Amino acid sequence: MFENLSDRLTQTLRGISGKAKLSEENVTQALRDVRMALLEADVALPVVKSFVDQVKAKALGTVISNALNPGEQFIKIVHDELVQTMGEANDGLNLAVLPPAVILMAGLQGAGKTTTVAKLARYLQEREKKKVAVVSADVYRPAAIAQLQTLAAEVGALFFESSADERPLAIAERAVVQAKKQFADVLIVDTAGRLAVDAEMMGEIQSLQQALQPAETLFVVDAMTGQDAANTAKAFNEALTLTGVVLAKADGDARGGAALSVRQLTGKPIKFMGMGEKTDALEPFYPDRLASRILGMGDVLSLIEEAERKVDKDKAQRLARKIQRGRKFDLEDFRDQIDQMSNMGGITSMLDKLPGMGQLPPAAQAQMDDGQFKQMGVIIDSMTPHERRFPDVISGSRKQRIAKGSGTAVPDVNRLLKKHKQMQKMMKKVTKKGGMQKMMRGLQGMQVPPGMPRR
Repeated sequence: MFENLSDRLTQTLRGISGKAKLSEENVTQALRDVRMALLEADVALPVVKSFVDQVKAKALGTVISNALNPGEQFIKIVHDELVQTMGEANDGLNLAVLPPAVILMAGLQGAGKTTTVAKLARYLQEREKKKVAVVSADVYRPAAIAQLQTLAAEVGALFFESSADERPLAIAERAVVQAKKQFADVLIVDTAGRLAVDAEMMGEIQSLQQALQPAETLFVVDAMTGQDAANTAKAFNEALTLTGVVLAKADGDARGGAALSVRQLTGKPIKFMGMGEKTDALEPFYPDRLASRILGMGDVLSLIEEAERKVDKDKAQRLARKIQRGRKFDLEDFRDQIDQMSNMGGITSMLDKLPGMGQLPPAAQAQMDDGQFKQMGVIIDSMTPHERRFPDVISGSRKQRIAKGSGTAVPDVNRLLKKHKQMQKMMKKVTKKGGMQKMMRGLQGMQVPPGMPRR
């Protein structure tokens, strides 16, 4: 996520981090590169101008902290200004109203509204412990209602039926009555995609907002459309009273223009980011954490929170007890670890949240590929239960059979066995030091990359 912007900014800021003092000359040079990086990331021009002016004023007018050298101080100023630009702090949903709290979803066609409705329903149920109902008022797109019904069943939310021959307002008003009868805490209303220039469609959603008086009106926007996303959100905000924005498809956005432009252009907070296709791929938007990731400083807090939610604690404890008793970490255990890693978004997603990983040499980054771990899983699946439990029995002829069964080559099998041996040694050390929980806590004290400020 935001790889291009992150690469350019970390490269630029590394050049100033070793300076003995901040002068107008070296600050201006650094900011010229920062400006180019932001423009290439498709950040809106007024936002870029404001950002650069603010950083320059603070850098040249600041009293240097004793704790940081001048270069590090400059990077801290850039970090803080990124946070300021994106909204300072996480802005949660306001659901402190008489149930059901209505959330009205708006956005363009194809932005990912219906999928976001399902993700939000799952988020509220699992993390906020709310009883959630959903309804589709999209009577224009073929199969929109059926799509939401399928997704609602997948996430376990209540689904209120509607049909294409009904008026959206009638659907929404009936859903509110049903939600009250079912004692739902939250009702999420999905609406049809519309353009800000379509007066009739905008009038329809305005009437929905006026009648429902929703606790939240969220605008779902495709992050990959860059500053166009911010401009569209601004147009919708002029027609509706938006309370926040959801950046869909943020995992595919290598630039970051939308995340850096939306708040400044609309005055509305980004509340969530969609980070994948699965229904659990919705993250609260934390400007400070995202700024740290953009500057290559990682996001250990999010990594730990994700591990708390998604790692199977029972399996982790059984594995720890097994190794403590002197039994070896076998390929069955390795297969479990690959699955756990996949549940957390894969190795790429995890490394993205660790400090300094973006500064690894390209050769090292290439070795940390999700495709390699998927291949390892397939190779392990091609083994017999005995081979998985006792890898030392895997001879040359067995390797050939395993390679053939998994559609790989013998060197791939050898690579897997070598990785397993390395993992076996690491697991033994981790368990001796007090288990995975202690290791995760230790991540919080990890060193940040040279020239980057501690947080």
